Amino acid sequence: MTIFLIVLVSIFSGIVAGMGMGGGTVLIPLLTLVCGVSQKLSQSVNLLVFIPLAIVVLIIYCRRKLVNFKGVWFIIIPGIIVSLIGSIFSLKIESQTLHLIFGIFLICVGLFLFIKQIVLHKLNIKNKNKLN
Repeated sequence: MTIFLIVLVSIFSGIVAGMGMGGGTVLIPLLTLVCGVSQKLSQSVNLLVFIPLAIVVLIIYCRRKLVNFKGVWFIIIPGIIVSLIGSIFSLKIESQTLHLIFGIFLICVGLFLFIKQIVLHKLNIKNKNKLN
């Protein structure tokens, strides 16, 4: 049963990663909550899974000319620095605190996306009314 759950979690995470939303956003909570894997082990599995998934998705995006190679360095350099700091920090705090921080992060991202959709929807309605 555990292997079946892990395969289901992997499939769902792969779908989310393929859409460019970051499979770890789904993989880490599902491995932790559904499969009973510790938070730190879930994070390390996510990092290992991320590499081949990112390569495949990057190849697809490059073939469709959806990658801006000039602007990407402004994301990569700070991202590497902050990832290093974050990984050191996450190894020094307890798993329960890590759960809380990650949960708050996911709630904030969800709220941001929800509010963004409401605003965009209202803007679309206003633009349609102006055209009519």
